[in-house]
Order: sequence, then structure tokens, then C-alpha cells
Amino acid sequence: NNRLSGGSYKHTEDIDEACAGAHVVYTDVWWWIGQEAEEEERRKLFAPYQVTVDLLAKCDKNVIFEHCLPAMRGVEVADEVLDGPHSVVYDQAENRMHTEKAVMVLLMS
Repeated sequence: NNRLSGGSYKHTEDIDEACAGAHVVYTDVWWWIGQEAEEEERRKLFAPYQVTVDLLAKCDKNVIFEHCLPAMRGVEVADEVLDGPHSVVYDQAENRMHTEKAVMVLLMS
């Protein structure tokens, strides 16, 4: 609820509009198991949306980059971003791991 948090969400296909002042950039793989036949088409369609250093430069100076992993380096995200100072993907994965372990404990008890 943005009235409580002050946050906001905007859906757009315009990269410049999406990045202007953004505090978080999140991406995921562009195709999943069973969609391999769509790989070539998706690479072409999504190429302008690859998260690069230039894209992050359009965002807030303290932007963080998130990805749920595994990431396809050079496809949806550039190496320099995935391994760069704005990336929190490994902390994100660690937090998810602890959450998943807690769910397993709950389900098994």
C-alpha cells in the first residue's frame, strides 16, 4: 500500500521512463523450461531491456539490482551489473534460502 510506505509502481515499456529515479531494478530469465523454442524470438524482443551499466546510470545513484537467479550472463544482465556494486543478488539468494528452509521446517514438523 503506497499510502503507508510512500512507494509507487509504474508499468511502462519505455526504458528511460522506467529507470528515471528508480531505486530498484529487477529482472529474471527471459525464457523458462519448456519455452526453449521461443529463445531466439525472446532474445530479439527483450534485447533492449538487458540490464547494463548504462541502464543503471539512468537510475537513482544508489539503485540496487536484483535477480532471482540463475542468471544468463550477457543475456538479461551484463556481467558488470551482476558482479557490480549495485548487485544484491547473492544476499537475495541467501535470504530466500533461509526462508525456504523455514518453510521446510514448518511443513515437516
